[in-house]
Amino acid sequence: MDAFASILSAEMAKKKSAAAPKSASADSKTGGSASSNGSKYIRRADVEKARQEQYLADQARLESERAERALKKRKADEEAAAERERQLEKRQRLRDEKEKARLQKEQEEEEERKRKLREKAGAAGDVSGGDDEDGAKKDGTDQIDEAAAVQKLRELNEPIRLFGESNAQRVRRINRLTGVRKASPPPLSGGELLVDPKNVTKDPSYVRRQLLGWFRLVVSEWQIALAGRDEELRESYQGRQATTAMTQAIENLQPLFKHLQKGDIDEEIFAKIVELVVEAQARRYVRANDVYLRLSIGNAAWPIGVTMVGIHERSAREKLHEKGKSAHIMSDEATRKYLQSIKRCLNFAQTRWPPEDPMQIMG
Repeated sequence: MDAFASILSAEMAKKKSAAAPKSASADSKTGGSASSNGSKYIRRADVEKARQEQYLADQARLESERAERALKKRKADEEAAAERERQLEKRQRLRDEKEKARLQKEQEEEEERKRKLREKAGAAGDVSGGDDEDGAKKDGTDQIDEAAAVQKLRELNEPIRLFGESNAQRVRRINRLTGVRKASPPPLSGGELLVDPKNVTKDPSYVRRQLLGWFRLVVSEWQIALAGRDEELRESYQGRQATTAMTQAIENLQPLFKHLQKGDIDEEIFAKIVELVVEAQARRYVRANDVYLRLSIGNAAWPIGVTMVGIHERSAREKLHEKGKSAHIMSDEATRKYLQSIKRCLNFAQTRWPPEDPMQIMG
């Protein structure tokens, strides 16, 4: 019996020593072999509490990171807004300086022009001052006092005093200016500018005055429209091109104005311009463009291909030289330029006075 008991106790001790590592590994998998009170199990409430604490800690960390990012973004936005404000202030300052320089330049140019005018008048007064005074005395035109002469010059929108000019010379200048004004008829305006084709044969001089007044009206409206643009648009490439085109058109129209004033314009060109202006005043710009094409290109037979083969002329070659079918725009440089300027005035007129019928807008 003693031997059996010893063998049994040895076997039991061996089994206990083998079971001890297994229990240790099981405790490591469950998060611990025993709790603080010596138990080898953990309650689910403790696990849930630890999970909630970890979640709250993570949320607090994320919230602080979001707040930090928002603070950085707000600072960056404030810096960008301040930089934009500085740029706007700089642009405004540059614009003001540029406008001030432009006004100063215009003032200097105006003063220079007045100075040259005074020098020119002074030189003329030194050369012919005695003659003017003698002539004024002989004619009896020096009876106008200085105050009346100043008032008259202001009415004529002329300088009241030139450099070195005496009262007699001023009176002579008034007489010269009033003589010119009386010789030229007063300008037409308003409804007087509406051209009636029937008056071409009845009163051509009046029709010429109407044409002159209408073209001057278009030019003045053109200048007002370009002057009313923003400075940025005026200084751009397209703005400078538009200003250059207007300046060239005004310059090229001067020969036409002289012909209308003198009355020596070609009859065929005059008739076509009258027809063009009538259509433009009626806001039928497509028809006016057709008249311009007939005026500029005409019914001329344009040479296409070979016109001379051998010693004999072709049968249709004489059409190239038929009278009345040549294009006026090819006659001389001045005519070509003012006809092109008429086309530019027509283009502006349809934007200034648009037609009621959209089909009458030129392409």
